[in-house]
This record gives sequence, C-alpha cells and structure tokens, in this order.
Amino acid sequence: MPKRTAFVINKPVFYVSGLLVLFSLLLCLLFRQSVDEWFARTQYLVTENMGWFFILTVNFVLIFCLALAFGKYGRIRLGGEHAEPEFSKGSWFAMLFSAGMGIGIMFFSVAEPVSHFAKPPRPVATPIEAARQAMDFTFLHWGLHAWGIYALVGLSLAFFSFNKKLPLTFRSLFYPFLGERIHGWWGHSIDILSVLATLFGLSTSLGLGVQQMNAGMNFLFGWPVSVGLQSILIIVVTCIATLSVFSGLDKGVKILSNANMVMALTLMLLIFLLGPTIYLLKSYIQNIGTYLADFIQISTWNDSYRQSGWQNSWTVFYWAWWIAWSPFVGSFIARISKGRTVREFILGVLIVPALLTLLWMTIFGSTALSFILHGDDTMIAAVKENISTALFVFLRQFPLTQVLSLLAVLLVSFFFITSSDSGSLVVDNITSGGSPHTPVLQRILWAFVQGIIAIVLLWGGGLQALQTAVIIAGLPFAVIILLMCYSLQKGLQEELTGMHKKLRQKQEKSYRNIISDIIQEQNNSND
Repeated sequence: MPKRTAFVINKPVFYVSGLLVLFSLLLCLLFRQSVDEWFARTQYLVTENMGWFFILTVNFVLIFCLALAFGKYGRIRLGGEHAEPEFSKGSWFAMLFSAGMGIGIMFFSVAEPVSHFAKPPRPVATPIEAARQAMDFTFLHWGLHAWGIYALVGLSLAFFSFNKKLPLTFRSLFYPFLGERIHGWWGHSIDILSVLATLFGLSTSLGLGVQQMNAGMNFLFGWPVSVGLQSILIIVVTCIATLSVFSGLDKGVKILSNANMVMALTLMLLIFLLGPTIYLLKSYIQNIGTYLADFIQISTWNDSYRQSGWQNSWTVFYWAWWIAWSPFVGSFIARISKGRTVREFILGVLIVPALLTLLWMTIFGSTALSFILHGDDTMIAAVKENISTALFVFLRQFPLTQVLSLLAVLLVSFFFITSSDSGSLVVDNITSGGSPHTPVLQRILWAFVQGIIAIVLLWGGGLQALQTAVIIAGLPFAVIILLMCYSLQKGLQEELTGMHKKLRQKQEKSYRNIISDIIQEQNNSND
C-alpha cells in the first residue's frame, strides 16, 4: 500500500462530480417538503416516456454479448494471449455474485414474487397462473438481461485496459472513435456520468439494504424502525467497510466475497431443507423452462395496450438500476478478470451467477408462493404493510427462526460492506484518472459519500427517492452503453486483425526457416 497521503485526482472529474452530488443533496434537504412530489412526478415522466428505450437497450446488449461470445472474437484473451487468470474460478464466481446482486436478492427475493402474485403484471384466470407469472417476471428482472449489462461493461473495461493499455476508466472505452479527445472534456463528461451513475446506483442498494437491516433488528431485538436508526446503521457499517478498504482488493474484498458466498449458500440450503424441498426442485426446473419459453415475449413487452403502469414501477426500474449499477459492477468485474477469454468471460458472467441468482429466487420466492397457494395470506399482508420486513416475516414460518433471521441480518450487513468497499474503489479509480496508486483516505472519502447520499435520499423520500435517483442516473448512461457496443466491436476487430497479422508473420518466418534449411541441406549434399 503506498505511503503517500496527497490525493491523486483527475480535477475536472473529481470536482465536477463532487459539486453535482452536493448540489443534488442540497436540493433534497432544502426542499424536503416538496421533494416527495417531485420524485414521484419525475419517476413517472421518465419511465412513461423512456421505458421503451430502457427495454430496447437491455435486449440489444444481451444479443450483442451472445454474438461476441459465439462469434469470431470469442478466443481473444484479456491481457494478451499469454495472460493467466489472477483468481481461481471459485473465487471469481464468488466475487461476481457478491458484487452483481448482493443486497438486492435479500430485499426482493420474497417481496417481489409475492407482490407480482398480489398484483399480476398481466391478467390471470387462476391463482396457479398468477404464481407462475410472478416467478416468470421475477426471473426476467434477475436473469440474463441484468448480467448481460454487467458483462458488456466489464468486458469493455477489461479489454481496453489490459489489451490496449489504457487507464481503467470509462473514457478509455471510446478511444476507437474519439481518439485523443478522450483526454479532454468529452472524456471528462463520460467519466462524470459514470461516477454519478455509480454513486446513485450504489446508494439505492445501500438504502434498500439498511431498511432491511433495520427490519431484521426490529424482529430480533425490538429496535424501532426509523430513518434515524437507519442513518446510524449506514454510518456504522460504512466505518466497518473502511477496514476492508485498507486491505485492498486481493485481501479485503476477496475474503468478504468468499464469506458472503458461504453465508448465502448456508441460508439458502437451510431454507431448501427446512422448506418444501421436492416442490422447490420441481419449481426451479419449471421456472427456468417457463422463463426460457416466454423469454422473447416478456422481455419485449411494453404494456402498450393495457397501460396499467405496473411495468414502470418494476421492469423499467430494474433496467435503470442495472444500468446505473453497471459502472460499479463492470469495473469490479474487469479488475478480477484478466486472463479470461472473451467467450469464457461472457458465458461465465452470464450463466453461472444468473443460475445461482435464479435458484435463490426460486427457493425464497416459490416457497413464499407455496404458503399463499395453501391458504396462508400472511406474506401478502406483510409485503403490503412494509416490503423491507417481508423476508423476516417469511423466516417466521420455519424452525430456527432466530438463527435464520440473525444469519439474514449478517448477510445483508456483509453485502453492504462489500458493496461499499468495492464501490469506493471503483469511484476512486474513475475520479483519479485510472491511477493504480491512490491514498487509502481517498477511497474512504468515497465510501462515506455513498453513505451520505443514501442517508439524504432516505430522509428525502425513502424508497420512492431511491428508485427515482437510480432511474435518472441510468437514462444518460444507457446511451453510453449503446455507444460502448460499437466501440468494443471496433476495438476487438482491430485486436483480431493484429492477431492474424502476427500469425501470418510467424508462419512466413517458419516457411523461410524451412526453405533455408532445405537449401542448406542441398548445399551440404553438393559439397
């Protein structure tokens, strides 16, 4: 760890990003009385008028990633043909899972399927059909589309950093068509948007996480549920996260990610064994089959005829959230993926974490739906009353309730820490211009900025404010992601052309050597 204490920053990105964040937070605090109405109106305007654009973007990104994986670029290796992976596949998958979903799967794994059952996205005739549709849309939101966004951003950053030797910042992704202009205000603007998307995307996750931590502590210890206590919890957990920041990526984040994976698998296995085990095995297979069978229809559905407004609150929010969170997750994935081929990277990021996430959603979501289908409406009432407490009401249905609830609170806390830790590394990397050596205090600063944003948004409007912030941050970054596809394809084509040129040169050299040897042998025989 470097001993230097002076900040290492890209001044335009660092100061403009900081001022924009400060300005946004001041508006929330100064106009707190009217901010709820503003958040609601803004969310409606963006989702109603631009929801189609989010849906088009995420579908295009997924198709683009699959084309790269199975096309001619699949064998290109990140870091060059002789690069070796830094982490084992087990640790790699653990860090992918922890960074990619984390707090979200804890918050929504029970609440989302139950919400979709209680208020179906599309008309249904029977409760069985409502349950099937609820899991179908839950799989849509947490499946391949989300991981496709992460795969694109992570692959782009890794390729231009490791193969083109450019800084690990978002401006570098646009070098193929911006050229040296990435070092001017074009590049600064791209990095500023990346910082804002990352901060507000992460703050949304932290806000959701702390609401659930508070609900768990209320259940376990009788602590009150309040924004004040949630603010204190954010500060406490952020302070703990700084200890991991001191350890760096190889130690702190890796250890915490592996611990997250162990705790998550333990909790999931306990629910699986204590719950309707055979039913869950059947449900997982059926849920995947239904998801794949309905894939094209539900992933392109725009609610254009019925216009119920349901999609704006769910699907569009999720697409904006994944897009806003992609600078953080993509940067983190890029840092841990040197040595992987393009095909291995995309399929690894797409398939393994998605299957594990969907298994989690089945075990928690399908179990909750089974209670409802057997006549117990407790979960519906719990979700309607307070979505953040749904998981703990769910855990009351099992033996060892206290143990399961404590494990859930610890898991949310650990996900919170890894998100804060990893996020501060990513934001620090962007605002420093991609410098590999920055002082620890600089990364700690961004960890606390994330926490402060989450606190202000909780005070300013709660869940509504968190959702609106992420939608606003995600919209401009969706445009950047589409441009990223073109830039990455152009860069990969240049890399492939260079590989073919080197191969031809190697073959020509080999042929010349063979001919030289033959001539030498003939000369020797003549002598």
